[in-house]
Order: sequence, then structure tokens, then C-alpha cells
Amino acid sequence: FPAPEGGGRMLAILSTTDTDIFAPLLLEFQTRNPSVAIRYTVASTQEVYRAIADEGAHFDLVISSAMDLQIKLANDGYALPHRSAQTASLPVWARWRDQLFAFAQEPVVMVAARSAFAPATVPRTRAGLIEALRDAPDTFRGKIGTYDPRRSGAGYLFATQDARLSDTYWRLSEVMGGLEPRLYDTTGGMIADLESGRILVAYNVLGSYAEARINPEGDLAIVALEDFTHVLLRTALVPRGADVPDLGGAFIDFMLTGSGQALLRDATGLPPISEADIARTPNLRPIRLDPGLLVFVDPLKRQNFLNEWLAAVIQN
Repeated sequence: FPAPEGGGRMLAILSTTDTDIFAPLLLEFQTRNPSVAIRYTVASTQEVYRAIADEGAHFDLVISSAMDLQIKLANDGYALPHRSAQTASLPVWARWRDQLFAFAQEPVVMVAARSAFAPATVPRTRAGLIEALRDAPDTFRGKIGTYDPRRSGAGYLFATQDARLSDTYWRLSEVMGGLEPRLYDTTGGMIADLESGRILVAYNVLGSYAEARINPEGDLAIVALEDFTHVLLRTALVPRGADVPDLGGAFIDFMLTGSGQALLRDATGLPPISEADIARTPNLRPIRLDPGLLVFVDPLKRQNFLNEWLAAVIQN
């Protein structure tokens, strides 16, 4: 994204969010800062983490959907502090140590084909889903999709948070494992296979992607499960190796302004931070930015969790 007025400085952003989704924010920031060029690099959550922690890559802003990896970067000294009126206005669960800031919140949902359930009623809870899968194994064998936490940072986060919140997750994992589930790296892959009919249920899907692609009048239903629905926080930090940290901080502040949050909602489909939405929907559970996220990032705990997941889901 060249500077509209030419010359000036370069803001380098490393992000897990696709360029076409984020472009409206980038262009509006340049409208307000016409001498700033932007280099926007997209990578996976694991690649983003390694670029900062292991490779010393030079970026001025890091944006990721993997909250656990972001908080580990901050905790391990790879983030610079940033303070402003905008960051101070965030809820306590949406910021950490003046280093890590949430700018969007999105439910982690289930998407399912109504026609696969009798009488065309999609379950609203995990217990209901377990019962439906057990009652019709031939219908759902090979037709369930979920993240592979071995390959997906977001998938690992969702799985560990599920396990922290309820034992039902392991019962559901065992039932899905007995039905030969399909494993995915991305929400986009799951939605594509739902649309084609290759799968009938996708568990733990990013709500913004589902809302953007699925026709609410069609056969596919987006379900925020009523026992609990995780709310992922997309976060940003200014890395220690930033060449122009003030620009990285300025972009964070821009995203958190009223106009930035409105643009986020209207032009990108990413839901802005809203305590009111959380308060009036009791089943929504924000994944808090706190040290609890560091527990499953520990290599030994990660391997133990994945071993347990493998035993449940890969039933060879």
C-alpha cells in the first residue's frame, strides 16, 4: 500500500488476517496519514510467532487471532508498552500489561446442515450435539469437521479453552473421533466443505467468516452454543524490534477509536469490542487476556494435551 502522497515512512504489519478483509482499515489509516506507506504481510499464527520470537523479523505491528501465542510474546519480553486514551478505555479482559490489546471479538460457533438432523432441528448445546451424533452415526460418519490443533494455532486455542471450561469437550471429542472426523487448518476450508456437502457439521468455526459466507435462509445454520460460546479476541502488539513503534501504536489507537471500530464492523465484518454485547448474551464467554493462556503454551503441557486429544479423536 504505497503512501498516497509519496515519500514519508513505512508501517510494517505482520498479520494473520487476510489482506482483503483488512484493506479498508489500512486505506482509511492512510487517508488520515497520507505520507505513510504500509507493508502488510500475512502469515499463519505459528509463522507470526516464530517470526518475532525466533527470527527477529522487523515489524511495527503484530496482529493475530492466536491469543495464547500473542500473550507469550508479550510475557517473554517481545512487546513494547503502549499507553493511550484508547487503550485505557478497553475492558480489563481485553488488554494486558499495556502491551497487548484486543480490537475485535468474535464468537466461535458451530455450523451445521439443518437437513442432517431430525426433525431438521440443529442442536443448541454440546450435550445435544453428542446425542444427535450418537443417534445417527451413519449420517455423520466422515461428515464432521473441526480444527486440527496440531497444525492450527487457533484450533489449539479453542480446544484447550473448551477443555478448561467443561468436561463435555472430551466426551464430544471421543464421539466425533468414533465417526472419522475431517480435520482442518482453517475456518475457510471447513465452510467450503459445508457448502459443497462434503461435511454436515463444523465445530469451532470463526463466526465472522461464517456470517460473511453463509446464506442465513439456506440449509446451513450458524449456532452459538447455549452452554457456552467462546469469544475470540483478535489482538495487536507493538514488537520490541519495531523500526517505527509510534506508527504501530498509532494504528492500534486508530482501530480502537469509535470510527475505527465502526469501520471494522461495517467494512471487514469483524465484530468490534463491546462489553454490552457480552453482558446481554450470557452464553458468550470472552477468552480473557490473562496468564491462564500461558498454561497450555508450555511445551510439556502442549504435548500432553495433544496426546490426550489424539487418543480421543484419532481412534486407530
